Amino acid sequence: MKLTRKEAVQRRHRRVRKGVQGSAERPRLAVFRSLQHIYAQVIDDTEQHTLVAASSLEPELKSKLSTGGNIDAATEVGKLIAERAKAKGIELVVFDRGGNLYHGRVQALADAAREAGLNF
Repeated sequence: MKLTRKEAVQRRHRRVRKGVQGSAERPRLAVFRSLQHIYAQVIDDTEQHTLVAASSLEPELKSKLSTGGNIDAATEVGKLIAERAKAKGIELVVFDRGGNLYHGRVQALADAAREAGLNF
């Protein structure tokens, strides 16, 4: 039986997460992408605690953007998550693309976070 698109994404996510583990010294930058928005969280997996979060739903970004589901929105979210992480003293992270391919919006978010000062 053929895999549905959702099942394929879930399979990729499980496969990616096997090798990506965040810690207090190097937390995980997790990205979730929906059709309308993009979300990013910096997570300490040992404590199971979200340290920093940002999304295209934030009021400060929503006023600047026409839609939350494009590359411009992903770039802004990447800058914002890096800014918030650096304010908390986090510079080293592990990138978790989830079940998404490293392309388009996910790549734009990662590149913007790198340019804003996060190392991964």
